[in-house]
Amino acid sequence: MLPEWDRLQVRRAEDEFAAVRKDVRVAYALWLVTGVFGGHRFYLGDTAQSIAMLFTLGGLGLWTLADVFLLRRRVRVINAARRAAIMSRHGIIEA
Repeated sequence: MLPEWDRLQVRRAEDEFAAVRKDVRVAYALWLVTGVFGGHRFYLGDTAQSIAMLFTLGGLGLWTLADVFLLRRRVRVINAARRAAIMSRHGIIEA
């Protein structure tokens, strides 16, 4: 069992992560509505790729089509990286 201070640190870090966590359902909804324009990639923070999709209409639809299969994994990777960065910043895990 963790001491009270450590539990508070973990709770604070988990709450911070919950505030920045990306949702797969939102990403797919954005893909469905704005897929050709890269709206789902803007949501995930992939700004450079989003701009490229915006100006090429989703790589003429090819990137948009590929994102159907890759989007779930991309959300998991982004969430894992954000969680690790937050936990490291709070001193819970080492970077």
